[in-house]
Amino acid sequence: MSKPSQFTLLTQRRFAPFFWTQFLGAFNDNLFKTALIVILTFDAASWTTLSPSMVTNLIPGLFILPYVVFSATAGQIAEKFEKAGLTRFIKWLEIGIMAMAGVGWLTHTLWLLILAIVGMGTHSTLFGPVKYAYMPQQLKPEELTGGNGMVEMGTFVGILLGQIAGDVIVMQQPWGIRMVAAATIAFAVLGLIASYRIPVTPAPAPDLKINWNPLTESWRNISFARRNRSVFLSMLGNSWFWFYGALVLAQFPVYAMTYLHGDHSVFVMLLTAFSLGIGAGSLLCERLSGHKVEIGLVPFGSIGLSLFGVDLYFASLGYAGTASVDALGMLAQDGSWRILFDVILIGVFGGFFIVPLFALIQLRCDPQHLSRTIAGMNILNALFMVAAAGVAMLLLGQGLSIPQLFLATAIMNAIVAVYIFTLVPEFLMRFLAWLLIHTLHRVKVVGAERIPDEGAAVLVCNHVSYVDAIVILAASPRPIRFVMDHRIFKTPLMGWIFRTAKAIPIAPAKEDPWLLEKAYVDIAHALHDGELVCIFPEGRLTSTGEINEFKGGISKIVERSQVPVIPMALRGLWGHLLSRSKDNVLERAFRKGLRSRLSLAVGRPVDPVAATPELLQQAVLDLRGDLR
Repeated sequence: MSKPSQFTLLTQRRFAPFFWTQFLGAFNDNLFKTALIVILTFDAASWTTLSPSMVTNLIPGLFILPYVVFSATAGQIAEKFEKAGLTRFIKWLEIGIMAMAGVGWLTHTLWLLILAIVGMGTHSTLFGPVKYAYMPQQLKPEELTGGNGMVEMGTFVGILLGQIAGDVIVMQQPWGIRMVAAATIAFAVLGLIASYRIPVTPAPAPDLKINWNPLTESWRNISFARRNRSVFLSMLGNSWFWFYGALVLAQFPVYAMTYLHGDHSVFVMLLTAFSLGIGAGSLLCERLSGHKVEIGLVPFGSIGLSLFGVDLYFASLGYAGTASVDALGMLAQDGSWRILFDVILIGVFGGFFIVPLFALIQLRCDPQHLSRTIAGMNILNALFMVAAAGVAMLLLGQGLSIPQLFLATAIMNAIVAVYIFTLVPEFLMRFLAWLLIHTLHRVKVVGAERIPDEGAAVLVCNHVSYVDAIVILAASPRPIRFVMDHRIFKTPLMGWIFRTAKAIPIAPAKEDPWLLEKAYVDIAHALHDGELVCIFPEGRLTSTGEINEFKGGISKIVERSQVPVIPMALRGLWGHLLSRSKDNVLERAFRKGLRSRLSLAVGRPVDPVAATPELLQQAVLDLRGDLR
């Protein structure tokens, strides 16, 4: 049976009210913020003596400030209190802030509106840890990628629509200001109504004692996250995306006016293209990931961010228009569609980059510390965004043009990506596995739910080709430690791949008894740590396509570590170019084709007491059937 689409979550109470609550919050934040920036830009004299450029930079900074100051406290609050009730409290707070802003709008009192900006930044800071910690409690692991994709799509579309609405409504004279005041209160009320449908979501740590010192708590959160290497580097990757996005998006207004010779509608079109790209990329993650947390998409997203960032530089050089244009006029200019295409695809690949990172953090972080981890990430995000503004001012001050800044950002992204993927090779391994099953093969997994989401287990499988491990890795929702023949580790490419994946080398007793015993010790340690270990009990690749006799090593493993044994069977790989089939190479290539069909059948777990080599061999044979 095919798995339900992520859109079915919008029909379920455990997700739909939460989705609309966060969507309306993002929409209202940006409606209010954009309306204030626009009115202070075009009617500054009646509000303040500050210059418009000072105000337009001050307001976003004040909105971000609470993320730095209050995120640590917000994470603790989200950990200590039930999330549905806490969300309703936050939405009541939003109504109060918007009511205060309404007074500021109607009385032309700027300091009340500035205070409301800080208030809405605080509102978003409080909701952030709740938002991302709620999903792992209500969604299944296989739904996390789809749920995060929906939320990221909703957030960016809400931001986009809020910015457009704020711009349009406030300029409706003479009632624009009153309309903004009424609209922000109305949307806050709608968010509150939606929040009352969110189901009860228990607090992970109700006895937590809150540390009100933001500096010490922020350091404690980040220090805790650093203990889990993959989680911490995912946090840094997420913050890097916000650095990249802030650096690029901040240039769009001047880029639209100076380089594209466009009016405000051209800026809105660029922003729309980027936001729709993010939304599309976020939604595509579920389909491309096969309904599991697929971190192999992260390198794919990073490649796209650099590739289309570089192309945006060259596309900008090739833009031929010199006349002042609106959005439609810009599209009629030579080279305009290439620019728009690059902006959309930067958004799409940004979605591929950020959604799996969120899902990985939610899946692998300690549930009792998830909200505080998200809070720590929000602090890092804010600092990275501030750093992006500083880097932009520095590079532009050194004489770089905006297209050159796009190029520099793309190059920096490539350098950061190589660094992160060197530190955490699992990202690269998953990317290679994902690439294999989405280019050379079509892989169907039968019984994937039998691979446990957590806890130790031994996977046993027939050994057909040199890519068996990569196919199995691509099908698994979790990392796997493979036990591999020590000779494979000596091959130039495959050896590097499996060493990167922390595979465990093993040798026959007559060749290297020390390495054999070390392999058993390493396997026992991995299972003790709750990892998945996969072995090929035949001990070598099949040379006939048939399953060879299972050797006794599996018995020694389960004697030392009493964990379930899960039989699996690869079907359709015999005759692959990297199998030991003696058929003609060209014949094998054309027979299988570039999109050959493979399948991996996963059997029911076998109790370690019953897991004899003979029983497991028969189980694998039954799973494989006649399809070699």
